[in-house]
Order: sequence, then structure tokens, then C-alpha cells
Amino acid sequence: MIQRADELSELVALYFRNGKKPLSKQMKLGLARAFTKFDAYALAKYDRAGSVRLRDVLFLCHAKPKDEAQAELWKQLAENKLSSPDTWEVALSGGADKRETFERLLTERKLGYLALLRNLRNMDQAGVEEGLVKEAILARRGADRILPFRYVAAARAAPRFEPWLDQALSETILEGPVFAGRTLVLVDVSPSMNVRLSAKSDLTRMDAAATLASIIPGDVRVFSFSNEVVEVPPRRGMAGVDAIIRSQPSNGTLLGKAVTYVKAIKHDRLIVITDEQSQDVVPDPVAPKAYMINVASARNGTGYGAWTHIDGFSEAVLNYVRELEAFGSQV
Repeated sequence: MIQRADELSELVALYFRNGKKPLSKQMKLGLARAFTKFDAYALAKYDRAGSVRLRDVLFLCHAKPKDEAQAELWKQLAENKLSSPDTWEVALSGGADKRETFERLLTERKLGYLALLRNLRNMDQAGVEEGLVKEAILARRGADRILPFRYVAAARAAPRFEPWLDQALSETILEGPVFAGRTLVLVDVSPSMNVRLSAKSDLTRMDAAATLASIIPGDVRVFSFSNEVVEVPPRRGMAGVDAIIRSQPSNGTLLGKAVTYVKAIKHDRLIVITDEQSQDVVPDPVAPKAYMINVASARNGTGYGAWTHIDGFSEAVLNYVRELEAFGSQV
């Protein structure tokens, strides 16, 4: 489960959340195996100040290096002598030219995908070579951990790159098998969905919901709901996001009305993407497979009883639905 070096220290910090205690044998073994995956760049980049540092984890799990080079690297980590990582933050804080820095990191494939998306506006303003940026966006190196709405945020920050961001976003649809049968998707566009995902985010719950709806594969019909229920063209990617958000005025929250409305439409699966607020009673679905996906992760909601309730809004929820249905078919 540890995919990034900082997750070593985060996991131990969670283990110590109610007070320090000895690590279990299996925890030590797992951390020791995970430690060997990371090179000098990863350790230097993610050796962050906190209650648990990477050197602390190294001492606690007694990891054994796989060769002399790794032994020397870990010695530097233990002695706090790791060289600064070759990242855009380090380079620019040292006074390096912005355009040259980004072009070099792109050419050497040293710019992470999230850093790429977050810096598209900076690259555009600095005049970074367009071909390098396009290639990096479409290559999607390291994109497996990127939430879909990040593409929308990047396109809004740097509109000139939207065609390639749209293509990269649409690639997520092809990464898993399509859903069998017909899927109906209800997307909440009520006023409460205009709340930002976090204090620092420039995107809203509606952005996240619309983005997730735009990457659901297979035979899909999409409806938005607020006071009314409006069918939206089942477009993919950025076009789908725009179609959902602009489909109707954002007024009330009649989720019960929306669920009742789609009962008359033949379907095998119903997916509702919402913050689980409703002004009316939400009936049980008629579909044998019905999912209530909460993009707000509120403590109390409406998606219980006959609904499969899911908190979260990454494309991973679609993998969860696939696995759940595959497992259910074997019971």
C-alpha cells in the first residue's frame, strides 16, 4: 500500500496517533520491504518535517539495504545529509530561469504529473515549449493517483491546454471494463453543491460530481437534478462536465423527485452523485444495483436502506462498483 516515500512516515504517525508503542513484527517487515523501493530523489523529496521523519522509520523497522549504494544512501538519510532533490521548487527558489527549469525537467521526465497539472499556467506564462507540455500531458506518467477533477482545474487555469487535458481525462474511461447493461446517472446541481471541496480548493462539489459522471463507461444516460430533472447529453470529458454544470439553474434539492422520475426509464444500474442533502423524501430505487456517492463525505445523508452508500469521488469508486458487482455475481 505504500506507493510514495512520505507514506512511510505517515503510516507510522497514524500507528502512533494514540501514543507511541512498539511496532508489530509485521509492520516492521512491511515498512522494511517498502523502504527498499525508493531512490535518493524520492527520499530527499519526501523527507518532510513532522512528528515522524523518514530516518525515524528507518531506525524503527531495521530495514536492510539491497546493495552498498543503498546502504550509503540510507547512511546519508540517517545523518540528515541527503542532497536537495532536483525539483522545480528547489530550482526556482535558487533563482533558476523558469522556462529553462521546466523544459529541462520535462525533457528529463523529472516533473511529477500533479506538479505538471498545477504548473500549466506558470509554463504558459514562461513560454515553455508547447510540444514538451503536450507530450507530458498525454503520456500521463504518474497519473494513476490523480483525481479526475484535477484535469478540470488545470484546464481552467490554462485553457490553451484543454484539448490535451480532455484527452488525458478521457483516457481514464478506457482503463477499466465498461459496465454491463444501462447505467443512469443522477448528478446534484443544487446550491449546496457549489461549496468548495476544501478551504484552499478552487473547485466545488459540483465540479467533482460532474467530472466523475463524465468518465463513467458504457451505455449511460445522465440527468442533473435541482428543482427539476434534466437529461444531459452523455458526453465524455470536459464537454460532459460543462453540459452538466450548465444544464439548469441551481435552486432547490429535490433528490426524491429525481429518483422517482427515473424509475420509469429502463435501467440496470443507478448512480447518484450528490452531497446527500434533500428537501423531499428519497424513495428506494427500482434498479437492482443502486449507488449513492457522497462527494461531501457528510456524516449523515440519505443513501441508506436499499442503496449502496459510498463516500468519495475519485475514479476509484468506479473500480469499487465493478468489483462489488463481480463479487455479487458469484455469491
